[in-house]
Amino acid sequence: MLDIKFVRDNIEEVQKNIEKRSVKADAQLVVDLYKRKNELQLEIDELRKARNDNAAKMKQKLTDDERAKLVEEGKTLKAKIAEIEEESKKIDQKVSYIQINSTILPYIGQQDYYKIVDSTKDQKQTTIKQQFDFKGGYGENLLEEVERYAFIAASIAKQNSFNVIHAHDWLCYKAGVIAKQISNKPLIVHVHATEYDRSGEYINQDVYRVEKYGMDNADKIVAVSDFTRNIIITKYHQSPDKVITIHNGVEQNNSKKYFVKAKNKKIVSFIGRITFQKGPDYFIEAAEKVLRKDKNFLFIMAGKGDMLNKMVALVAKKRISKNFLFTGFLKGDEVNQLLSQSDMFIMPSVSEPFGIAPLEAMQNAVPTIISKQSGVSEVLRNTIKVDFWDTDAIANAIYAIGNYPTLSNKLSKEGKAEAINTTWAKAAEKLVELYNQMQCLRQRSCDLL
Repeated sequence: MLDIKFVRDNIEEVQKNIEKRSVKADAQLVVDLYKRKNELQLEIDELRKARNDNAAKMKQKLTDDERAKLVEEGKTLKAKIAEIEEESKKIDQKVSYIQINSTILPYIGQQDYYKIVDSTKDQKQTTIKQQFDFKGGYGENLLEEVERYAFIAASIAKQNSFNVIHAHDWLCYKAGVIAKQISNKPLIVHVHATEYDRSGEYINQDVYRVEKYGMDNADKIVAVSDFTRNIIITKYHQSPDKVITIHNGVEQNNSKKYFVKAKNKKIVSFIGRITFQKGPDYFIEAAEKVLRKDKNFLFIMAGKGDMLNKMVALVAKKRISKNFLFTGFLKGDEVNQLLSQSDMFIMPSVSEPFGIAPLEAMQNAVPTIISKQSGVSEVLRNTIKVDFWDTDAIANAIYAIGNYPTLSNKLSKEGKAEAINTTWAKAAEKLVELYNQMQCLRQRSCDLL
């Protein structure tokens, strides 16, 4: 198996080697097909984006003529996508290849990457180090990186002995499947989020197919919540018997309080990615409603994401900038510093497979308000639960916590005790039990052969 870049840059040498092996193959054709495949993928991505934009416009209030025009546009886009996908399939039938530049380890340095490769003492991986460019990160094409990671997994699976394969999230599902095929060991896929959580109903079909492929080939699927489990069963068509729920935990925080809470303002915090999934616009809508009644609140939004600029503009439009602060991305102790000042924490997520942030807030004795559409709502009792879209209920909860000390103190005290008992150790115990079950089942099936 060769890297396509190596083939392209050394086309003559590769072709000579092909001829020496008496193999019927055309190196230049492979390069040309690869180039065309990438071009087609870019076209498909652009067309899908246009189709999603078209679908979004269809939800708006339109005249009959405007709607008819959008319908025709949608049909044209659908037909064009189908046409290009068909051409792409024909290319796949002509040549099979695996691209190898790096593993899919995010944000890993070149030195650390080579340490991982060398530690396997695998000749194929040594070849990777000698011949192929290191890219690191996720790369320009995430799906290509997924394939590269699968190749590395195959090589590791051939060289090492193990009992169970545990693949976390879709980025490494293909790696898990190929490791299972090579080793005949049981595969567990762990679903921390689905494409439906990330994108709503306008899902990336390529990502969905990888997710479903991993689930279809898994011996067991672990969901981080019953909320996610239901999505796996209904959207990915998996057997309920195959899917189990193991709730996440939270790292125990023993850090000290950094600041004394402000006396003149009640601080309401939002900490997370500023994306559709996290519901930042609902946080702002609720903030406006609170500030109509009580100006003695300061709302803080910490994080970054594709909706950040839009949210800044929304705050300006609602004229609440004097009572609103954007901090940018926070990490580590910076998060604890903000929480130590906060009078409450809000997580109005539209779709949240689990959600660890409320647990981190509760560890800091911060009262929390969370959406019923989050997985963590299944395990938490000492919090206020609301529908993400019900900004009146969110606003009322904020006002109540800010103005009724008895409620605030109760949520603070009992919430902290609850968070302390929600540990990763408990989740780990359940996973170890699952590992043992899978190993026993596989051993039993082998004994029957």
